[in-house]
Amino acid sequence: MSFEILEKVFYKNNNLQRSTLEKIVSEALHKTDDGELFLEYKQNENYVFEDGKLKTSSTHTRQGFGFRGVVEDKVAYAHSSLLDEESVKRASQTVGAIADGYEGSYAQHTSQENTPLYTPDNPLFSKNINEKIKLLEEIDAYARAKDPKIKQVTASLAGTWQVVDIIRADGSKHFDVRPLVRLNISVIASDGQRMESGSMGVGGRVGYNDYFKKSSWQAQADDAIRQALVNLESIDTPAGDMPVVLGPGWPGVLLHEAIGHGLEGDFNRKKTSAFSGLVGERIAAKGVTVVDDGTLENRRGSLTVDDEGTSTNNTVLIEDGILKGYMQDRLNARLMGVSPTGNGRRESYAHTPMPRMTNTYMLNGNHTVDEMISSVDKGLYAVNFGGGQVDIVSGKFVFCASEAYLIENGKIGPAVKGATLIGNGPDCLTKIKMIGNDFELDRGVGTCGKDGQSVPVGVGQPSLLLDSITVGGTQA
Repeated sequence: MSFEILEKVFYKNNNLQRSTLEKIVSEALHKTDDGELFLEYKQNENYVFEDGKLKTSSTHTRQGFGFRGVVEDKVAYAHSSLLDEESVKRASQTVGAIADGYEGSYAQHTSQENTPLYTPDNPLFSKNINEKIKLLEEIDAYARAKDPKIKQVTASLAGTWQVVDIIRADGSKHFDVRPLVRLNISVIASDGQRMESGSMGVGGRVGYNDYFKKSSWQAQADDAIRQALVNLESIDTPAGDMPVVLGPGWPGVLLHEAIGHGLEGDFNRKKTSAFSGLVGERIAAKGVTVVDDGTLENRRGSLTVDDEGTSTNNTVLIEDGILKGYMQDRLNARLMGVSPTGNGRRESYAHTPMPRMTNTYMLNGNHTVDEMISSVDKGLYAVNFGGGQVDIVSGKFVFCASEAYLIENGKIGPAVKGATLIGNGPDCLTKIKMIGNDFELDRGVGTCGKDGQSVPVGVGQPSLLLDSITVGGTQA
C-alpha cells in the first residue's frame, strides 16, 4: 500500500521514472563517501477556534527534493520545489562537483526492511472540514460551561501527511508514509483580580478518530481547566537551592533539553558537548538509564526510517549511570567510526539531515512518588513545564514550571507560580536520588528546534527526586 502511494504522488503525478532517478543518483555520487536524493510530498492543515469563532483555517501542499553529496566532512546540497527530471539533473551536477579529484568509497547501506510503525492513511481526509470545525465549537462551549471563571478558550486541530522516498547510490530503496495529528486546548481563568492559564494537548502518528471521541477531548479540556483554576490559587515561589520532585511524562522535556542535545553525535564529534569523550564513564547516578527510541508505534517522534533511509532503533544512551554512546546520523557516525543509529532527521527537503532525537526517555525505577514527597522537608513538586533554554557546551539550563506545588513537611502544599529550575545537565544527572515506578510518555505534543530546523519528538520519564537544584522564585 505504501509503495502504491509512493508511485502515485512522486512518479505518476510528475511523469517521472524511479529507475531514471536511480541512474542520476548513482552517476553523481559514485565517487563520494555518502549522500542521497530525498523526495518529499507533504500536506498539512490547521484550524484554530478562539473567542467563540473560527480564527484560522489553512491547508497547504508542498513537494520537492533535496540532493546531497558527502566527501569526508564536507557536504554539497541542492534542493528544489520543481520535481522533474531536468531539475534533478541540474542538482546532480552541483552535488557531484564535490567529488572532483576525489575517489571516495560510497558507504553501503545496511540491509534492513522498512517495518511500518503507523498506518499510511491520510488523516486529513478522515474527517471533513465541517466535522473539524464542529469539534472545536463543542470544545469551546464545553470549557466555557464547565466553570464561570473560564473567560477565554482556544482550541486547535492540526494534521500532516508526509510521503518520502530516499534514493541512494548503492541501489537500496527506502520510503515512508507518515501521518501526524495534534489537538490542543488552552484556557484562561479569571477571578476578577488575576488571570491564569492552563493547557493540554494530545497527538501522534495516527488519524483524528480517537480525538473526536467525547470522552477523549473532554478529558483534555478538563485537565486544561484544572490547571488554570489551580494556578488561580497559586502563591509566590520561594527561591533557593532545594530538593525538587519532577512528575512523570512531559517533565521529561527537561531531560530532552538539558541532556539529550548534548548526546547528539555532531556536538560530540566536534567536542562541543559537555559529554564529549566520556563514553564508558559514569555521568549519572546509579539506576539512571536513558534511551532514544524511534521504534514506538504511533508515537509523535517515531519513524519507520529516518531521513537518510536508516531504520530507527532503540538506542541506549546511558545505562545504570554509564554513558554508552551517542545518537548518530550517517555522516557523524562514519567520521567517529561507529554505526548510525537512525537519528538522521531533517525538517523538509530544503534542509540537510543532522543527528536529532526521536522519543527520548528515562526508564522506570522502583520508588513511588509518595516516597519521594514524604522524604522532602521543604522543596518543590514540578508537575508540568512550559518553555526552557539550554547551552549545549556548558549544559546549563533554565526551565519554567507551568504547574508546581510546594512540599512542606513531607506533604504537597499550595500551588506556586513563576517557578524556574536553574541548573546544569551533567550535574543534574548526578543529583537524582530516587527514580519512580510510574513511567509515562508525554501526550504527543513535542517539537524540537535545532539549527533553525523543527521536527516532532517525544519525551518521557518516571517521577524523579533531585536532592538539590536551584529554584528561581517570585517571592519578594
